[in-house]
Amino acid sequence: MNTGNQALGGQIGRETVRTIDRSITGQQKAGGFAALYLAVAYVLAMPFFLLLVDYHSAVDPAAKVVSLVANHGAMQVMYLVTYVVFGIALSILALALYERLKPAAPALMQTATAVGLIWAVLLVASGLVFNAGMGAVVSLYPANPAQAASMWQAIEPVSDGLSCADGEILGGLWVLLVSIAGLRVGGFPRAFGWFGVVVGAIGLASVIPPLNGAAYAFGLLQIGWFAWLGFSMLRQDRGPERVLVAGAHPA
Repeated sequence: MNTGNQALGGQIGRETVRTIDRSITGQQKAGGFAALYLAVAYVLAMPFFLLLVDYHSAVDPAAKVVSLVANHGAMQVMYLVTYVVFGIALSILALALYERLKPAAPALMQTATAVGLIWAVLLVASGLVFNAGMGAVVSLYPANPAQAASMWQAIEPVSDGLSCADGEILGGLWVLLVSIAGLRVGGFPRAFGWFGVVVGAIGLASVIPPLNGAAYAFGLLQIGWFAWLGFSMLRQDRGPERVLVAGAHPA
């Protein structure tokens, strides 16, 4: 009887481990695809705002509102892609990295994940505020252009503040903490870890007013960082340590 119970327990344990393994694999793949989406979103946003829509080059509120009216539909889609969906994908990636790197750096990854999730929530909020505010301003503009410009002067700083427009403090800190944890765990190539340290440091430096322009370098470097991270997670869709539950034994 004891032998039978042990065999049954061992079989249940092996099935439990396989179930957890599949869960880990699925989460890591989701994180890898999320990272690739983030890289693609950056690639789409840069030519859109630099070449197709000159919104960010406008200084006068009235000129900004004119640009919003002329490009309402395209900008609504772009802010949905690069802020709202971006934030959701970022949260998926942050949680996947937490599961992957927490075994050797639990406290560090708890902090990193909290920062990453805060960043994700603020990006989603920024995109929603921008799109809702833009819709209201565009609707008001034909009847009262001056009031529309005044309204946008009140809405835009809120959206900018939520997206950390004055410096990539959250994004830089998250990349830096994740990269340090990756160097400790060894779950990613060391070159990738040190690259992330540099990217994160540049993001943090952009908070200093004279170095605000470093945010552009941070964005460009993050394209490579997200792409490298995504392919690494898809190639190695298992964490650095196998997850076991109490009483379960590997096959």
